[in-house]
Amino acid sequence: MKRIEIPKDELKKLHKDQKLSSMRKKFYLTIAIPYVNAPPHLGHALEFIQGDVIARYHRLLGEDVKYLTGSDENAIKNVLAAEKAGLFPQPFCDQITKLFQKLGKKLDISFDIWQRGSDKELHWPGVKKIWNFSVEAGDIYKKPYQGKYCVGCESFKMEKDLVDGLCPEHGTKPQLVSEENYFFKLSKYQDQILDSIETDKLRVIPQKRKNEILSFIKEGLEDFSISRSKERARGWGIPVPGDDEQYIYTWFDALVIYLTGVGFSRDEKEFNKWWPADLQIIGKDIIRFHAVYWLAMLLSLELPLPKQLLVHGFITSGGRKMSKSIGNVVDPFELVKKYGTDPIRYFLLREISPTEDGDFTYERFEERYNSDLADGLGNLLSRILTMAEKVLPEGTEYAPDAEFEDLFRQVSGELRKSMDEFRFNDALEVIWKLIGYCDQYIEKKRPWETEDVQVLKNLLAALMTIALLLRPFLSVTPDKIFNQLGVDPEGKKPWRFRIKKGDPLFPRFPF
Repeated sequence: MKRIEIPKDELKKLHKDQKLSSMRKKFYLTIAIPYVNAPPHLGHALEFIQGDVIARYHRLLGEDVKYLTGSDENAIKNVLAAEKAGLFPQPFCDQITKLFQKLGKKLDISFDIWQRGSDKELHWPGVKKIWNFSVEAGDIYKKPYQGKYCVGCESFKMEKDLVDGLCPEHGTKPQLVSEENYFFKLSKYQDQILDSIETDKLRVIPQKRKNEILSFIKEGLEDFSISRSKERARGWGIPVPGDDEQYIYTWFDALVIYLTGVGFSRDEKEFNKWWPADLQIIGKDIIRFHAVYWLAMLLSLELPLPKQLLVHGFITSGGRKMSKSIGNVVDPFELVKKYGTDPIRYFLLREISPTEDGDFTYERFEERYNSDLADGLGNLLSRILTMAEKVLPEGTEYAPDAEFEDLFRQVSGELRKSMDEFRFNDALEVIWKLIGYCDQYIEKKRPWETEDVQVLKNLLAALMTIALLLRPFLSVTPDKIFNQLGVDPEGKKPWRFRIKKGDPLFPRFPF
């Protein structure tokens, strides 16, 4: 075979690029591992998109990003759902997992890893290794137990957790379970967990969730069951090492996906590169598992703790949490089919506070779509391009004046501050203030009459800036703007505009 010769200049560049790559700051991001007992709903879309915005943002900062999720498959609720569908658990989980992955593609989610709980090669060895580590640390023991178990939450409930004897999340009466289980010594790590959260070794966002979990810890932590009988598990899941009559509890299994997904137990170099997670995103209903149980497991393993935990609220429908169990879900596939990907991404990021509950209605969605996207961004693009293509020659250089350069710096700084604090809605509001400023600037300067070249250059530069700032949030729209401006944002500077107007970005609804 003929040897391939690389020119010396190219070889130097290659070595330089490799060195720069090895020096890049890493950012490991995870979102919750959803159960696959039913198709995804809009609440899953919200978390997918929130994580994607952060991943895209950190990639734009030049960081080496790993964005992980997966499917929680070894759960009793999945087995029950499979039985109801007349399927064995594995093909049922395969079927529903594909729907979640399909949703990720429909929403243009840039996942790097999708780790499945049923993966016997990539996941199971890590779970068993962690079990054995905890046994060696003296943190696992076996005892008879009786308690009230909510299948919807996949957790035992204490009386104080119930409302009128019902699970407040699912409105169902927990099952009374009596069996011999393995337990984890959660109480052993109470002081360390408390200190980790109080001192922000694990930073819990927002503050009210931090206060909530601190209050829970201070009430006193009790050891928790980390296995279930083979009979109750229906023979589905990961058997306890050395005890085939017991199966590992779903939370002691699913949380480990955050580790096995980046090489734990099989690729030490890869794992050491990525762990600990820089940010984990979860819903407020599973904060105890992530800010208490998970920390105890990691402390038992003597592994570093995640750096930050972002806790989001629920999307409500009719004032109630959107839930497969309740049956008030909104189908995200139908939304994307009707309105498109970017409008869904925009609404969930702009309308729903990152850390609070937010209600979804079609009326509010269409109102926001028309006002912000069709009449706002879409109309601004059309107005500016119509005026500019009449006045400016092809190849006009990107050249805003000092006033607009200062404006762009101010907007970029405000956006970065909002993003660093995970306030996606505020970040988008900053961009839309720039859109509003441009509308007012047009009315003030009246370039359709004056044909002022510098005014039009300022407006084209503003469109370019808006598109650049939108890249973490919207997956398609920025490129559409770049194409109509005739500019490659990654190309050689100074940029030159070659305007080619296209179809409206966002046709008004009803279409």
